Amino acid sequence: MKRNLGTLDRTLRIVIGVALIAAAATGQIGWWGWLGIIPLATALIGNCALYSLLGINTCHISKK
Repeated sequence: MKRNLGTLDRTLRIVIGVALIAAAATGQIGWWGWLGIIPLATALIGNCALYSLLGINTCHISKK
């Protein structure tokens, strides 16, 4: 699986994912906050399926 997420994209996904999960765990928002698992998981994996379908690549690693 090729990486298609750059450093900034991954960092933002981690922050958003953790914030949503924390808000859901503390009861500040509803069950939908647990959907923060999705951006968190894609950031940790480094690949987003939607980006692959749309042909988007924010990863700046040179391809050899």
